[in-house]
Amino acid sequence: MFKDLGTSRTVYDTEHREFGALVADFVEAEAAPNAERWEREGKVDRSLFTAAAEAGILGFGVPEEYGGMGIDDFRYNAIMGEELARNPVSDGMAGIALSNDIVYPYFLDLTNDDQKARWLPGLAEGTLITAIAMTEPGTGSDLAGIRTTAVRDGDEYVVNGAKTFISNGQNADLVVTAVRTSDDRHKGLSLIVIPSDSPGFSRGRNLDKIGLHAQDTSELAFTDVRVPAENLLGPEGAGFLGLMKNLPQERISIAAAAVAACEGVLERTLSYVKERKAFGQPIGSFQNTRFVLAELTTEVRVTRAYIDDCLRQHVAGRLSAEDAAAAKFWCTELQQKVVGKCLQLYGGYGYMREYRIARDYEDARITTIYGGTTEIMKEIVGRSLGL
Repeated sequence: MFKDLGTSRTVYDTEHREFGALVADFVEAEAAPNAERWEREGKVDRSLFTAAAEAGILGFGVPEEYGGMGIDDFRYNAIMGEELARNPVSDGMAGIALSNDIVYPYFLDLTNDDQKARWLPGLAEGTLITAIAMTEPGTGSDLAGIRTTAVRDGDEYVVNGAKTFISNGQNADLVVTAVRTSDDRHKGLSLIVIPSDSPGFSRGRNLDKIGLHAQDTSELAFTDVRVPAENLLGPEGAGFLGLMKNLPQERISIAAAAVAACEGVLERTLSYVKERKAFGQPIGSFQNTRFVLAELTTEVRVTRAYIDDCLRQHVAGRLSAEDAAAAKFWCTELQQKVVGKCLQLYGGYGYMREYRIARDYEDARITTIYGGTTEIMKEIVGRSLGL
């Protein structure tokens, strides 16, 4: 826990570290025995969410009056994401972190009192599993290009369209769905919560991905789905602003996890090169191995200091969208570099999925794509420079 490759960290207090230890214990008790099965089946058990809620690691941000712990400190989210990213047996736990970091804020920040009373207790208990549906078959980073429609009909909206790449899509009970309620490119977007048992709602394929096999990623379809107008989050037309408000937190969450993943990979690789022998000596004794690991360790230490400062800024409410974008592309690109170079040190064994490094390589590839591609992140940063 928290070796951090020699880095002295001050961003976390004792309470945060104790929470991280709680997460580690939960992973060993609940995820480790099931990780291989979840990977084969392509999704986790629904019971994982209720168990996580009972352990206090799901929905801890939900106010106490609705059954949560009322913790409004993103450092708890971050330390949880880091522990999961470091741990080689945390497959499938990404859906828990995604719920806390990305989906729950929509229910906490954009709901009225009636909506909170209807949904938050289930979220706190883990009995209502959630997903956010933005991406469409023809629309990725260009959220203003969303074509799924929601047409008002009395006290209901009639929703038609399709979404893809939706995490938690197979298990979700409530889907926060980005829909078009008018033709205005930006002001025509709204957010509406669609129950998965609604007539006309259907789950498509659980998509076959390169990595993250235990994390279900689904296609969703809406055919004349009637949703009560009272399920609208915020006013009609405020969807684009709602999405933009939450994206920086999603990106800093991905960035922090990427750095922790680098640390986990380096720790496991250091152990490997000390044990693996070639030409009668440990491969860690070769100059090339030392140089590669020295370079990677230094880069990760520097990036750790950078991301910790970003976390402080986010907790203080000062992290800009541009800084979140910069952190996201820098940390995930570093993750690609670290995993690739460490795999090379394993030689042929690195290509075998029985070794964790091969799965690290598969799982890492998506990080420069989801949450906004590296190219989009650089565009955001570039524009902030007046270019």
